[in-house]
Amino acid sequence: MKIAVSASSPDLESPVDPRFGRCPYYVIIDPKSMDFEAVENPHVGASSGAGIQAAQLVAQKNVEAVLTGSCGPNAFQTLKAAGVKVIVGVTGTVSEAVRKYASGADYREAIGPDVPAHYGMGRGAGIGRGRGRGMGGSQGMGLRDPSFPPDWPSQGPGPGRMSPEEDLEGLKKQAQDLRRHMDRVSERIAALEKKKK
Repeated sequence: MKIAVSASSPDLESPVDPRFGRCPYYVIIDPKSMDFEAVENPHVGASSGAGIQAAQLVAQKNVEAVLTGSCGPNAFQTLKAAGVKVIVGVTGTVSEAVRKYASGADYREAIGPDVPAHYGMGRGAGIGRGRGRGMGGSQGMGLRDPSFPPDWPSQGPGPGRMSPEEDLEGLKKQAQDLRRHMDRVSERIAALEKKKK
């Protein structure tokens, strides 16, 4: 049995990356022996289709499950079609995540995607609602924090825009994602503080 983990770097002590389709690496690991292979994600910068292509890449490695922070609809459907279990909400290091999964910890198979399409792309060059990091305040030219859930449009009906009902549902989903994100951040802080002692 092999497991794929979305990772920020190519090693077992890497933090689990919160973005499946746009993480820099996948660590393919045998949970019994902890032997692993780090695979660079060539689709991390794709303008579109990153989730599908990443899911195909991982499925070709004959993995039983994917452990990740979050998974969008295209990647989720591709993985499910290949018979791969998707586990979302995973935090900590790659080795911690794999050990928890192998021990039967609280990880449950996702029944659907937990973020919208194009999650983790950012918006342009990081321009967006005060979270830009760099010159110019709210229209910062720096990089947007990729682990932070994306902004969703809240314009009225029209081509490519949401209706008020869709906007309300999107905002509810965003609030849910933010709560989940804060829970993951709090867990990580607690784990790091525990290690520090």
